[in-house]
Amino acid sequence: MLQYEKMKSNRDERTNIMDNLERINNMESILDEAGEALRELEAALDRMEGVADRMGELFEYYGSAEWYEDRELELPPDTRAGVLSEDLVYDAITDTREASFRMLELATDLLKK
Repeated sequence: MLQYEKMKSNRDERTNIMDNLERINNMESILDEAGEALRELEAALDRMEGVADRMGELFEYYGSAEWYEDRELELPPDTRAGVLSEDLVYDAITDTREASFRMLELATDLLKK
């Protein structure tokens, strides 16, 4: 009987080690994924910080007297002028606002953990 109990104990120990290794591998995978996501987020935030002031300039331009004046111009056909449409700049403003709220929510959730 003693031999059987020793074999069972060794088998249980191997099972526990396998469970531990599986958990460690899972945690390692999470760490890798989080590290990659954080590096990508940092790069995106750096880029966004670089254009934030310029976006403010765009948002001030939208709906201003200059914007209305520019909309009345007869532009050459090959001129990119999406900025003179009502929808594109408005969508950029609302998308920026939604992304900002999303960043705040994520930051709050992360700080609470």
